[in-house]
Amino acid sequence: MLIRTATMEDLEMIASVEAECFPAAEAAGKTEFARRLQSYGNHFWLMFDNGRLVSFADGFVTSKPDLTDEMFEKAQMHDENGEWQMLFGVNTIPEYRGQGCAGRIIQRIISDAKKQGRKGLVLTCKEKLLPYYARFGFKNEGLSASVHGGAVWYQMRLIINEKEE
Repeated sequence: MLIRTATMEDLEMIASVEAECFPAAEAAGKTEFARRLQSYGNHFWLMFDNGRLVSFADGFVTSKPDLTDEMFEKAQMHDENGEWQMLFGVNTIPEYRGQGCAGRIIQRIISDAKKQGRKGLVLTCKEKLLPYYARFGFKNEGLSASVHGGAVWYQMRLIINEKEE
């Protein structure tokens, strides 16, 4: 399987996979993804199986330490020189779940963030996914201030590069 970053030509596929993976209240729409791709397409990781998009993750970079609901809507907050790689969503279509697709993408994002000198990664997830992300070294920081989609979210952080203060 191939993992690569996204271009605007991937917009339809990305929006389709998102709609398949998240409830409507939580899913980003095509317009939102277009703004994200324009601002930080190099922070979308897409996994293909024989040309079919089966999994992807995205999120921008910022020096703000916590993931907020505002970030989902304001792609212009992306700062390529930021310390933290935020993860807004990790998506795998149902028939490919349980095959390690999301894990391979997460490992690639961690590797890319290390190479880029980021301090670490931050994500929010539902309680049932806390053990999954912990396997990659993410630490649970407790309830997030996020109310995205009306759900309860937990913030998790992975420190990968300690910076000298």
